[in-house]
Amino acid sequence: MLDGATPPSPAVTVIEPPAAAHRLQPLLHDLVSAVMAPTTALSGGDGQIRTSGVQGLFHADSRALSQARLEIDGREPEAVGYAPQGAGGARFVALARWLGDPSADPTVRIHRVRQVVPGGMSERIEIVSTASRPVTATITLALSCDFAPIEVVKSGGEPAPAAVAGGGPGELTWGSDGIRVTVTGVDAHAEPAESGRAGRLSWPVALAPRARTTLRWDVAVHDPEAVVTAPARPAEWVAERGGPRVTATDHRLARLFEQSLDDLRSLRLAETGAPADAFLGAGVPWFLTLFGRDSIWAARMLLPLGTELAMGTLRVLARRQGIRLDPGSGEAPGKIMHELRRHEFALEGEGLRLPAAYYGTVDATPLWISLLHDAWRWGAPEAELAALLPHLEAALGWLAEHADPDGDGFVEYVDTSGRGLANQGWKDSGDAVRFHDGRQARPPIALVEVQGYAYQAARQAADLLEAFGRPGAGRWREHSGALAERFRAHFWVDGPRGRFPALALDRDKRPVDALTSNIGHLLGTGLLTGAEEAEVAALLVSPAMAGGFGLRTMSADEGGFSPLSYHCGSIWAHDTAIVVAGLARAGFGAQAAQLAKGLLTAGETFGYRLPELFGGDDRETLGRPVPYPAACRPQAWSAAAAVTIVHAALGLYPDVPAGRVLLRPLAGAPLGALSARGLRIGGAEVSAAVDLDGSVSVTGLPAGILPETAAGGPVTVASERTGTPPGGVPAEGQAPSRPESAESTMAPR
Repeated sequence: MLDGATPPSPAVTVIEPPAAAHRLQPLLHDLVSAVMAPTTALSGGDGQIRTSGVQGLFHADSRALSQARLEIDGREPEAVGYAPQGAGGARFVALARWLGDPSADPTVRIHRVRQVVPGGMSERIEIVSTASRPVTATITLALSCDFAPIEVVKSGGEPAPAAVAGGGPGELTWGSDGIRVTVTGVDAHAEPAESGRAGRLSWPVALAPRARTTLRWDVAVHDPEAVVTAPARPAEWVAERGGPRVTATDHRLARLFEQSLDDLRSLRLAETGAPADAFLGAGVPWFLTLFGRDSIWAARMLLPLGTELAMGTLRVLARRQGIRLDPGSGEAPGKIMHELRRHEFALEGEGLRLPAAYYGTVDATPLWISLLHDAWRWGAPEAELAALLPHLEAALGWLAEHADPDGDGFVEYVDTSGRGLANQGWKDSGDAVRFHDGRQARPPIALVEVQGYAYQAARQAADLLEAFGRPGAGRWREHSGALAERFRAHFWVDGPRGRFPALALDRDKRPVDALTSNIGHLLGTGLLTGAEEAEVAALLVSPAMAGGFGLRTMSADEGGFSPLSYHCGSIWAHDTAIVVAGLARAGFGAQAAQLAKGLLTAGETFGYRLPELFGGDDRETLGRPVPYPAACRPQAWSAAAAVTIVHAALGLYPDVPAGRVLLRPLAGAPLGALSARGLRIGGAEVSAAVDLDGSVSVTGLPAGILPETAAGGPVTVASERTGTPPGGVPAEGQAPSRPESAESTMAPR
């Protein structure tokens, strides 16, 4: 366990803009990322890493390379395309039309094949000639490093490049405050620039007609003060066996699932000093570290792929669970932290100064409880769960003693430091909590979804305490019942759209009467009655909420709505997916499918790598989603959305301790036929499928686990694993078939 001390930050010289200039956060939407946490390369679509914006090679919250620009005979090649190459890889294709044959067809191509690994990057520069004459050229690579902290980059700073510290044959090095960056060019000539603040690798190339050659260079980052590192072992869904596989009649779902798994593999992290416990970094580039809420939600959404990631996430956060009251960091006994950084995270011009270990979140603690409970239901090892029960009891202590600062019976937040996050739910931008007329609410603020999280956590904690023979179950069931009564009395509002729960209560206990996606998070928590869930479901798929490609964060009818607002009108993939899951579990399959189809269209638009968020414009505006230009991509819970859609369509809801699995697919298979291999229940590899007629089949359930269907319909269960997945979608090269097994109709749970 790390002690949370703040290491010294690298010495960075920042070139200040003129006084009249306004710093702007760099844009990301047109950059190409290659990631293998904790290292990320961000470049243009041409593969060039330029000294501008957020381009560079980053490692653990610091920029290691700020330039890697390729030239051929002093000219940049002309880019023609790029494509991702699995986890951490990308290939860029360019032309050198001034070389080779003097014809309209280009005869010299350059392939720049990039592979990021934890702590470094390698590139192959493949020069391919189809010319009928020899080709000679000099290849150069201009390199520089500025060691800029990620928050300086995010706030639009322009750090000066660091001086080249030395090198050897074909080698250049830079160093700052314990971080060392070494670039090596195989068979290259290396030399510093005249200023000493950049370097260059160069290769002479001579190609015979129709020949090719490959050059290689590598960069390694040595950073002993990093707070995050690569995990020591793969999660269940990263195993060498190839991981889970989805086949679907809607090809978009299968492609989104495949790309998302690549992205999720690349975002896996561990704490330095505890490499055995993996979690997911929130997103590239701003949030590639431990984030309580984000890491918990991502692990929860990925439970159909196994419990190992969930247990690692739970343990990492338990080790840093709050033990004292500290207004500066937001820490409190039993509280789960918000984020972990190398050093203080300060954004210039925003008044934000977050300590390295920051606890300013109101929802991570109940979500931690729910992740523990859900991992138990999916069959996590009992001994590992039991070891976390003291942390469960500490989290409940926070709910009982510190989650309600003004004693009104609701979980709420207020930043008393003046330097922390003004809003501390998942919509944590400063203007996220608004009334219908656009006015901003003032804290303390009790968010609607957080009451649902707290209600669910109390009931789930009671189940865990009872199952493991710990005291307190009755108390927490009573607590949840009282919270439900208060919620029903204070949160519901009436308006022209009908009844719905308000976004929040403000400091004067007035309902913040904007219609937002937050209310969708209540579905499945148990806080709403069936009739209330139906009212919420109808509003969530109304044109004002679902007129874009997914679920808007705020209704288009609200005074604060803007389609490119971070939290007041944009569409977040994870937010939509969470609501899809809640709708599906509550029996609103058509509504769940409507929102899921919006995400599938967005996934296709964004090359099947869903960004953190995108514009909430109407579908008719461009016919495709508008990028949010500063969105993280890849992002953990956005990538996990693909797994959530598959899970919702299949409808597998296990309760391993009770020895059963509820099967409730979306009625009528609105997303088409679908099969999935490599799901995991109770440690066993399971396959499941839904046919076009909506019937469900499952293969490989562990011994002692019995299936049930919610409607009492037929379910096909195979005890042997076969080469053909169950259901109406065959594996590649196989004809549709169903496994031979007896059908079993079980009473609904």
